[in-house]
Amino acid sequence: MKGPYTHTGTMSRFILKRDRLRILIWIFALATFTWLVAISFANLYATDVERQGMAETMKNPAMTAMVGKGYGLANYTIGAMMAHQMLLFTAIAAAVMNILLVARHLRADEESGTMELLLALPLGRLTNMAATMIICVCVNGLSALVIGCGLYALRIESLDLEGSLLYGAALGAVGIFFAAVTALFAQLSDHVRGTIGLSFAFLGVSYVLRAAGDLGDEALTAGSPLGLAAITKVYVQNEWWPLLILTASAVFFMILAFYLHQKRDLGAGLLPHKKGRMHASQFLQGPVGLLARLQRTALMSWAVGLCLLGASYGSVLGDIESFFGKNEMIAQMMQATNGASLTMTFVTKILSVLAMVSTVPVILAVLKIKGEEKKGRLDHLLGRPVSRTRLLGSATLLACIIALTMMSLTAIGLGGVGTAMMEKEISLRTFYEAGMVYLPAMLVMMGVTVLLIGFAPKLTGLTWIYLLYSFVVVYLGGLLQFPDWMAKLTPFGYVTKVPVEEMDWVTTIGLLLTAVGCTAIGFIGYRNRDIH
Repeated sequence: MKGPYTHTGTMSRFILKRDRLRILIWIFALATFTWLVAISFANLYATDVERQGMAETMKNPAMTAMVGKGYGLANYTIGAMMAHQMLLFTAIAAAVMNILLVARHLRADEESGTMELLLALPLGRLTNMAATMIICVCVNGLSALVIGCGLYALRIESLDLEGSLLYGAALGAVGIFFAAVTALFAQLSDHVRGTIGLSFAFLGVSYVLRAAGDLGDEALTAGSPLGLAAITKVYVQNEWWPLLILTASAVFFMILAFYLHQKRDLGAGLLPHKKGRMHASQFLQGPVGLLARLQRTALMSWAVGLCLLGASYGSVLGDIESFFGKNEMIAQMMQATNGASLTMTFVTKILSVLAMVSTVPVILAVLKIKGEEKKGRLDHLLGRPVSRTRLLGSATLLACIIALTMMSLTAIGLGGVGTAMMEKEISLRTFYEAGMVYLPAMLVMMGVTVLLIGFAPKLTGLTWIYLLYSFVVVYLGGLLQFPDWMAKLTPFGYVTKVPVEEMDWVTTIGLLLTAVGCTAIGFIGYRNRDIH
């Protein structure tokens, strides 16, 4: 007779084998980005005068709401700067990693029917959840050690051993906490979209609660898991007690998730499922509407998040001159060739980052076709009078609409708040035009995704690596002194920086033709290959 945790070790090894590449990429990305930022801070702010100038600028309430309350501002060392400006955003990335990992193995496997097959084997009812939690704890522990030891190994002044280990431990504790919270939401929702949606909503509330606490009542900061990570005061006072609260809370949510898992039926959720309509609307009677409906919650979340992200950057545009002007290295790096203002040069740099972030939902919209194919659901569509070309075309059309919408909302959010914060007003139209020039590059990324779906669907993960590469070479290329040809390997390296530079229509049309060419070739491959 099998117990509730039978063969947990075997299941843990199975999960690790399935996700070993994903886990390695996440850990490598988090660690590498953290180390590169630490090195860049040490190079950019080499003197006490430069660091204290930055500290004065970071006292701006808008910056406090964005990156958190600063500790050690009176003696703004590289360590204090790292903890202040990077810990929060790296913790958010760690939370996202755990949300996706847990949702994949708890709710997605139930939704696809994989868990029903596994439970037919001599596995306990709680084996999968226990194995998933074990893997999450190990992954976060390994990530904490790699990041912490790596920071100390850089031998940068003020990055001491205790502070470096605490930095990594804070990231690991946040990751474990959100793994436990996602496991709880997996018991409440009956599908993976709901699980991820609730988890990301909780992450967003945590960020807002932390921001409100940093600007007012500090008790609100302590009520947020992100706030608890920040008040560890890494590299300043090195407080470990907030991590004890985070860990205890994670254990509580894990126990509650295990308890609720025993109470529900396989494939069901504890929250009541909303009844659907008796008849489908006209919008749902075509593949475009169906694909949009399947991604409705995620798309709405991306739209709101990107608009708010743009607005958060717009809130600091009024202080950019004082923010960067005191640092000669940054001023030289940001200076445009035609003598444009530092503020507008910064706007073009931020828009490049926001464009790459806005590309994520575009790629996800196209990859939805691959996901439905993997789950065997495309047979129901292709068995009807819906051709492969129409199906893939619908996903491509939806991705184009998403690209336009997301980039528009991002530019409007940035410009709408930015124009109100700057003394020398720049029109909202200028912001919008500066954002729209990145649309062809986003469509090239979409075309590459379609190309891989058509010819090599198993290699579509390379799209994310390519997007990450684009971010590193375009945003950090000047800082890390990469050669120019590296930026030319990504479509974002060809975008004209309007209004700092004159619009280059030849390059823009070339990007559009590249996007059309990759998409067309992808259509040919998709029409001719086998559908698994």
